[in-house]
Amino acid sequence: MPSIRQEKMARVIKEAVSEAIANHLSDPRIEGFISVTQVNLPPDLRFADVYLSVFGVSEKAVMLTFKAITHASHRIQSVVSNRWHSKYCPTLRFHLDENFKKTLETMKLIEEANKAHEEKEKAEKEQQEQDDNPQQDQ
Repeated sequence: MPSIRQEKMARVIKEAVSEAIANHLSDPRIEGFISVTQVNLPPDLRFADVYLSVFGVSEKAVMLTFKAITHASHRIQSVVSNRWHSKYCPTLRFHLDENFKKTLETMKLIEEANKAHEEKEKAEKEQQEQDDNPQQDQ
């Protein structure tokens, strides 16, 4: 369980990385909506594992965006260092966060299953109504 200090520092890093990506990078490879989902810091604060999610683009564009961000890690590191109020700033290590993608896929599957269930219930209800009210040939 992270200490209060680790949580505060992780929050500062998360905000600084978000700001750096939004305001200090102008790489044309960066596409879509980028979210810093999580920052993990060990007790010694030497490294910060930064997890990113990229939305609204193809898988290829996600990889290009991630590559551009890792390529600009020194620029992002300097933005974090400027907001860091400690003697040493942790080295940033970037990772793609697949959890949001998996969550969205799961939600989509649930939505499709619910829609199929509703359609089945509607068809059964219509069939029941037809069985209850047969049309007479006259």
